[in-house]
Amino acid sequence: MKKVLVTGSTGAIGESCARYFHENGYFVYLNYRSNLEKVNELHKELENSQTIKFDIANKEEVRSALEDLEIDVLVNNAGITKDNLFFFMSDEEWGDVIDTSVNGTYYVTKAILKNMIANKKGSIINVASISGLVGNAGQTNYSAAKGAMIAFTKALSAEVARYKIRVNAVAPGLVESEMTKDLPLKEMKKAIPLRRIGKPEDVAETIFFLGDKASYITGETINISGGMVR
Repeated sequence: MKKVLVTGSTGAIGESCARYFHENGYFVYLNYRSNLEKVNELHKELENSQTIKFDIANKEEVRSALEDLEIDVLVNNAGITKDNLFFFMSDEEWGDVIDTSVNGTYYVTKAILKNMIANKKGSIINVASISGLVGNAGQTNYSAAKGAMIAFTKALSAEVARYKIRVNAVAPGLVESEMTKDLPLKEMKKAIPLRRIGKPEDVAETIFFLGDKASYITGETINISGGMVR
């Protein structure tokens, strides 16, 4: 049975990814940081799964949790937003977002990659954002972090292709989730050619395709925005 690790499994996209991979025959490692109730509910629903607790921004926790883990697919999904105009942005708001998306992606990937290289197979999908492609006012921290994930994807893919490991990214636009629930989505969808807000399943399907099916795709970032960014 193939195995996948989904970081941030209690978020909307993470949960949808976990379900999608499970439905397609994968054993799923459900990562969480603090939402024990939510991850336990998901674990009970997904027969072939295991919860795994660590904060992706804490390198010691990551190394301890993932030291000997062997998986076929890694989904670097966990992320946070702390939006503010740059002039008013605190060091904490900047640092926390960078630590989670950039350093967290580094820590988790570094821990997992050793066994992927030894096994000469694997697929890594980094969940970036259209903010990392075009930038958003009030999101200099988030845009910088997601842009770094896209560049990281391109560079790492070139390094590990020789080991038959593929590295890709997805850049979701507006997706129904905790991060977007307070936004004026009815107005914002007018800027989307498909005239709807994305669903977590839209992202999960693409991530599964990249992780499981796309054997000749690496180093790419797939835009999932309904045509909002093109």
